[in-house]
Amino acid sequence: MKAKLAAGAVALAVGIGMAPAAVTPPISIKALIARPHPKGAIRIAYGAAPAQFAELWPPAGPGPHPVVILVHGGCWQAQYGLDLMDWAAEDLRSRGVAVWNIEYRRLGEPGGGYPGTFQDVGQAVDLLRTQASKYHLKLDPVVAIGHSAGGHLALWAAARGRLPASSPLRVKDPLHIAAAISVGGLGDLETPSDACDGAPTVRQLIGEPSAARPQPMSDTSPAYLEPFPARQILVQGTLDKVSPPAFGEAYRAKARARGGDAEVTVVDGQAHFDMIAPGTTAWDTVIRPLAIGQLRGGRFGGWGAAARPRPPGPVG
Repeated sequence: MKAKLAAGAVALAVGIGMAPAAVTPPISIKALIARPHPKGAIRIAYGAAPAQFAELWPPAGPGPHPVVILVHGGCWQAQYGLDLMDWAAEDLRSRGVAVWNIEYRRLGEPGGGYPGTFQDVGQAVDLLRTQASKYHLKLDPVVAIGHSAGGHLALWAAARGRLPASSPLRVKDPLHIAAAISVGGLGDLETPSDACDGAPTVRQLIGEPSAARPQPMSDTSPAYLEPFPARQILVQGTLDKVSPPAFGEAYRAKARARGGDAEVTVVDGQAHFDMIAPGTTAWDTVIRPLAIGQLRGGRFGGWGAAARPRPPGPVG
């Protein structure tokens, strides 16, 4: 597996954007959480479980405000929470963007895993509709940014319109996500991260095969839901040991094989937590595609979400 990924890394030189050579020194999670902790989020529940809530970081001004959804990672484990994204949320809010930082039930707590983790992410995303008028939010386009395991969930949330009709995760008219940006993400569940205990963690997340559900990845892995219309952007760091650059290329290859596509940008000299740390080269790379001035005007990367085709329907 490692040899195969290393070979894939060589292919990254073709067709993938590279960040400038001058980069900030990589930081650790310890250094990130040692920063002064930003405050000012509004907590809104979408269910009765302790982890079923989202936090809105509203910017100054009357709005309407463009919205970025944040999805935290942590190997889908209960000991990691949405507060790890607070610095990213505050930075985006300071730029005039409303941030919807979502929490969800994870492995190690009641309801975590399949189907609860996925149902929670879907409910949290869809809750935006009920809050848009009250907080002056503009939901076209909506962009999702997910870090690590949250990269998988952000891509999955953008692909929900393609869920099989038989899946308990499928809902009518899910909120359209115009673009999903996976940063240090684990989007391809068939290429599990050793840092997250590999395949056993993925099996715990998605469940075991059964007669009724012979392929558990059919409604849990974004690659299986391709093609879906959201723009997919994968940002990887060359020093990332949780999600090395070859992970992004593996996902893109599978997306293309199924008729979809993904953009991959590799940031030289950056590690896993640089991806969500404002002030780093990696974070600057993550937010560059947002083109926040265009986002305020209802466009993302040169096109409006309303102009993008909606999902063609469920898989199969």
